[in-house]
Amino acid sequence: MDMPDPDQTYPIRLPDGSRHQGTIHVNRMLDHPNIDVGDYTYYSDFDPPADGAALAARLAPYLFPNSSEMLRIGKFCQIAHGTRFITASANHPAGLITSYPFQIFDPAHMANYHPDERDTRIGNDVWLGYNSMVLPGATVGNGVIVGAGSVVRGDIPDYAVVIGNPAQVIRMRFPEAEIETLNELAWWDWPAGKIAAHRLLIEGSDVTALAKAAATPS
Repeated sequence: MDMPDPDQTYPIRLPDGSRHQGTIHVNRMLDHPNIDVGDYTYYSDFDPPADGAALAARLAPYLFPNSSEMLRIGKFCQIAHGTRFITASANHPAGLITSYPFQIFDPAHMANYHPDERDTRIGNDVWLGYNSMVLPGATVGNGVIVGAGSVVRGDIPDYAVVIGNPAQVIRMRFPEAEIETLNELAWWDWPAGKIAAHRLLIEGSDVTALAKAAATPS
């Protein structure tokens, strides 16, 4: 079975042969020193950004080239329209008398103003639903599903389904032993040919069958 082309900025080809501009392989358009995105991760938008700068501003509006933190997103993630990553540079000091950021108005001190320096990390094969928001320092595990409109903070375990504000785990997608197996398999790191060969199993729900097939020499 065919795989999407990871080198193609717009991976969906429409029946008329044109490329769907509203689905974007993020790392093929984005060029930002503080954002690292794995292959096959796509972003969907009903108002497609014109270029990498517009895409960065859409996804992570407070992450600047001189920011001290990173936004790291794994492979095969699905990022829906309206998703925003509110990274650490958006934060104001919370332990002082005032939270007013005086230093950003002083060129001599602006570059050293970092009240929050935590990275934001998104695992592999994560689905971020419509208008979801990820807050500074969040860590979202592999295989997580984030419900539409959810506000994510803290650490979200692998293969959890979360909804709400703040986002809460409503269920786990697989039993603990199967989650451990899926993380060990790490199918998202396989060569494209191996993923294609086992795609029907990856698209299924039988973790044991996938593990067995992966262990069988091709």
